[in-house]
Amino acid sequence: MPPLAQRNLFHDKVRLAVTLTGIVFAVVLIVVELGLFVGFTVTTSGLIDHSGADLWITSKNVPYVEQGVAFSERKLNQVRAVPGVADAQKLVAHWTQWKRHDGGEDSVQIVGFNVDDAMEKPWNLVEGRVEDLKSPDAIILDELYKKKLGVTRVGEVFEIGGHRARVVGFTRGIRSFTTSPYVFTTFKNAQTYTGLREDQTYFILAKLTPGANLEQVRRELLDRVKGVEVFTTAEFSHMTRFYWMFTTGAGVAVLIAAVLGLVVGFVVVAQTIYATTMDHVREFGTLKAMGAPNSYVYKVIMKQAAISAVIGYVLGMIVSVFVVRASQEGGAAILMPMPMAVGMFFLTLAMCIGAALVSINKVTRIDPAMVFKG
Repeated sequence: MPPLAQRNLFHDKVRLAVTLTGIVFAVVLIVVELGLFVGFTVTTSGLIDHSGADLWITSKNVPYVEQGVAFSERKLNQVRAVPGVADAQKLVAHWTQWKRHDGGEDSVQIVGFNVDDAMEKPWNLVEGRVEDLKSPDAIILDELYKKKLGVTRVGEVFEIGGHRARVVGFTRGIRSFTTSPYVFTTFKNAQTYTGLREDQTYFILAKLTPGANLEQVRRELLDRVKGVEVFTTAEFSHMTRFYWMFTTGAGVAVLIAAVLGLVVGFVVVAQTIYATTMDHVREFGTLKAMGAPNSYVYKVIMKQAAISAVIGYVLGMIVSVFVVRASQEGGAAILMPMPMAVGMFFLTLAMCIGAALVSINKVTRIDPAMVFKG
């Protein structure tokens, strides 16, 4: 005969289904909201994190990568002259307008870089090569934005900022946090598309020599190159993430939704576990009348909650995997890294155990004499 916890739990299949539905709903909702938060975080700083640079040189008071301010490209030679700098390259990252074949326009963010350098190249290429950007007016964009920009294939020609642009390749998974897709091209083309003067740039990316002291090089750069700020890649990434996720309020809204999902799940699970316990209140009274200690009753209720948590977690994660995969085709990515998936198990377990405490509080006040009453 199965233990009391299992018999109580599986005796009423309908109530069990309701309990599991509540847990699955909570798990999926929390995964979606936390996954959106993680996805937004990764997306906001993707351009920085994949740059391959050690240091970012920007104008003064640039809060995040999309808000770059142009400065003289003559500073590039000053950066290269600093001891410890192995390589330095100019970078354009700026908004402009994309004109579709139907006459409509969309905002895009041009990313212009040195094609012959290893820094800030487009990643996850699924069609074409980075070297193809050396051909006249060539651009690479992400396949996710084909429909938005009216692109169907490699070789199509469009207008960017009033100038000719020809698609030579596609990436996969390079999302922009804003509604403006990234469009990769050469630095020279980027100047043309964005209207940037020939003697200006928006950023300078520096790669250090092996063994160079990063902080020392940064201090040297600040001393020798006037009118700029120097950030490590990690610092600039954090600044950009913090701005979009908290200064704009987007991240806070997602986190609040995740907390609400946890609260809703807790309430539903607490109600169903409480109802299940009350259905068997006479059995618990009988156990206490037979001399069973409160600790045994607690163990039964906790075990019911733990079993519900495990089953609900497994079912919830199965649904979540499909939701996460479906989001890859949408504009907002939902990410579920392994640490998050593991953490969700313990969160689900804690939610169910916490809900069971409501039932335990009721059972502790059961009068064993109730068993002998009509």
